[in-house]
Amino acid sequence: MRALSGVAGIGERGSLDDGQPKKVVAVLYSAGQELAAARPELLGCAENGLGLRAWLEGQGHTFIATSDKEGPDCELERHLADADVIISTPFFPAYLTADRIRRAKKLKLALTAGIGSDHVDLLAARDAGLTVAEVTGCNVVSVAEHVVMQILALVRNYIPAYQQVLQGQWDIAAIAARAWDLEGKVVGTVGAGRIGQRVLQRLKGFNCKQLLYYDYTQLSPEREAELGAEYADLADLVRRCDVVTINCPLHEGTEHLFNRQLIGTMKPGAFLVNTARGKICERDAVVEALQSGQLGGYAGDVWWGPKAWGCGWC
Repeated sequence: MRALSGVAGIGERGSLDDGQPKKVVAVLYSAGQELAAARPELLGCAENGLGLRAWLEGQGHTFIATSDKEGPDCELERHLADADVIISTPFFPAYLTADRIRRAKKLKLALTAGIGSDHVDLLAARDAGLTVAEVTGCNVVSVAEHVVMQILALVRNYIPAYQQVLQGQWDIAAIAARAWDLEGKVVGTVGAGRIGQRVLQRLKGFNCKQLLYYDYTQLSPEREAELGAEYADLADLVRRCDVVTINCPLHEGTEHLFNRQLIGTMKPGAFLVNTARGKICERDAVVEALQSGQLGGYAGDVWWGPKAWGCGWC
């Protein structure tokens, strides 16, 4: 299967490049036929199928694009038994559990059209000889800009102000009492990879008091100077920051990293932004910190599990 072979290492289940027709199943969000037709560049929807349909079918392969992924009778379940490739996205994940991997006897490649494959049971995939791959770096600019937007919305108290206007109110004091400038604040990122560094690049122009970062590997002095950023260990970073943004992957070392203990060491009233993975934060700890005032606000567009538990603003 040309162009899919070589995307990742070949697992024990064999190669896709054997000259035989393959079935590729893409699990994508639905945009509706009208919007998808009007916006053909909206590739991530099921109707436009990542732009793969003509190419795959032109080579004799079968391509299924669906948004039906939940329950025993969903379309994804109906194709599990003979799917060679399953494509999913982090923001509309098809959960490949150990049970699904066991039943997908022909599956050779689980491909994430995006960054992060924590919707796949990686241990089960390894034991089954299944290749798991992702398209790293594909949306780093979008995420970095989204992070900066959320930081500004929190610091400027934008969402409550917007809601107030919708309700026909104009209580300037109520909004101004919790609105600040980003200039002069200490902002830190937990994770300084492709996304974290781009966040720091964009924040540099806001004249923050300090830009801090924590990662397993320290950046070069030249890169730090370019970003205007200083390395700090995690404990020091959360203690010093007015705003902390999470830009690291979810794995055993980061699951519930932001728990009651760590959040309790943050500067009182600090803001927390999580656009990485929901389970990096302990949900109840975030709620309690918001209620007590330990956190001044939280912004996130992520969740853990098949159902969203905490998207939105607080």
